[in-house]
Amino acid sequence: MSVTMAIAERAWCVVVPHHARGAQQARHRLAAELSELLPPAMLADVVAVVAELVGNAVRHAGPLPGGVVRVAWRVRELAGVRAVEVRVTDGGAAEVPLPRSAGPDEVDGRGLTIVEALSRRWGVERDGLGQSVWAEIG
Repeated sequence: MSVTMAIAERAWCVVVPHHARGAQQARHRLAAELSELLPPAMLADVVAVVAELVGNAVRHAGPLPGGVVRVAWRVRELAGVRAVEVRVTDGGAAEVPLPRSAGPDEVDGRGLTIVEALSRRWGVERDGLGQSVWAEIG
């Protein structure tokens, strides 16, 4: 399938439980909304990044009020190149999220390394209410 349609900027936001099933809900919603807008390989990268970011929020950070995590994404074209920005907002953690080196026998610890590899750029924004980890894929 070739996706070549021009798009105006489009944005979505969903709130999911601060629980492993929240990551699953975010992945399914994201894939449903973007399947007609993105080539399959790019969609797979976007879904993988969101899965890692929501998984990290659930595992390492507190929830937003109501026991939730907010997941937002925006599709836009910059100089004819399609890009997707994803943002996962949680209640914050004691430490700023950073990639780490995981040994070959470790079962976790690769999430932000995967995000870094699949994204053009990524970062963390903190305010008095929590933190947002964002990534731009495209």
